[in-house]
Amino acid sequence: MARIVSGTEGIRETVAALRRGEVVGLPTETVYGLAADIRNESALKKIFEVKGRPTSHPLIVHIADPEQLRELAINVSAACEALIRLCWPGPLTVIVTASPRVSRAITGGRDSVAVRLPAHPLAQTVIRDLGSPVAAPSANRFGHVSPTTAQHVVEDLGNDIGLVLDGGACDVGVESTIVDCTLTSPEILRHGAITPEEIRQILGPQGPEVALTTSGPSRAPGMMERHYAPRAKLVLHENDEPLPSDGAPIIRCDSNLVEVARGLYDQLRHLDARHIPVAHVVLPAPSGLGYAIRDRLTKAAAGL
Repeated sequence: MARIVSGTEGIRETVAALRRGEVVGLPTETVYGLAADIRNESALKKIFEVKGRPTSHPLIVHIADPEQLRELAINVSAACEALIRLCWPGPLTVIVTASPRVSRAITGGRDSVAVRLPAHPLAQTVIRDLGSPVAAPSANRFGHVSPTTAQHVVEDLGNDIGLVLDGGACDVGVESTIVDCTLTSPEILRHGAITPEEIRQILGPQGPEVALTTSGPSRAPGMMERHYAPRAKLVLHENDEPLPSDGAPIIRCDSNLVEVARGLYDQLRHLDARHIPVAHVVLPAPSGLGYAIRDRLTKAAAGL
């Protein structure tokens, strides 16, 4: 069973494990990641094996300094530079043209790579001490509810990994916004805490148009129709709909969106922990952080 480690000694153990080619649970401000050194092909393979993740599904590379992007990418666009200047460190992932040095195991065989500089100080310290970026998808079984505490990681993957670095509960609680910056008009491929409104404001009225493409072929994590899913069936409602009185629990996600996002996955996990078969969910309005919450819940409820 995986050990939860913390503090200075926990950082040391985490870095040592990564150097040995192990995969580890790593805290970020969004969700906990399942991290491996990008220089180790065997370790990258373990990520896919542990998660049960298709190898065609690209991984996000996490860095500790913006300059590390230059080692991973070529032909970084002006729009991308503007976004990372104002959003890093933070919950924004950019897709850029990959350098030939980037393993295509990370990119799902594509010539583009997803990169993020997390704001969590422990993630930054581990990456800096390791001396290498890490690939780190969410530390859960593929398609299931993402982890926002170290204990969540142990519950999901504890039999398959050695340790989890405890960085407390995640501040954001949903995965990063992903923007494809390889295109003339950047596309938002996944909603997150950096909202479409903020992205358009950063790029300005004279900047390129920004499109929304949150489904379709998996150019980035989270684009599958069903994802982030508990075992419980979720019945979704707009906030002006009458709710049924069938005795099923009701989760309201239409107020205080920062707190909703922070606790969303914990609420979904509690449904399964209590063996609740069905829950009703009141969706937030489609604006701001509401886009990300709606995206996660819509995909969590899909196909049932």
